[in-house]
Amino acid sequence: MLVNIHEAKTNFSKLINSVLNGEEVIIAKDGNPLVQLTPYNPTILPRKSGQFNGIMHVSDDFDAALPEDLLNQFYKKDL
Repeated sequence: MLVNIHEAKTNFSKLINSVLNGEEVIIAKDGNPLVQLTPYNPTILPRKSGQFNGIMHVSDDFDAALPEDLLNQFYKKDL
């Protein structure tokens, strides 16, 4: 279906429903096709592990408790 911009603005919700029902909708200006409406299909790419292998190092004690003086700075306690 080819529609001009004015008609697309007026009937946008109907055009979206048409696209979701499998119809091809092309919006034109002065009869020249400009854009095509298509349904959104998110592509979920699988995560790749090991991207930072050899670049980053996490020490064994990264989740150890912080020293008391550093904790006091976060909670604005007097030193």
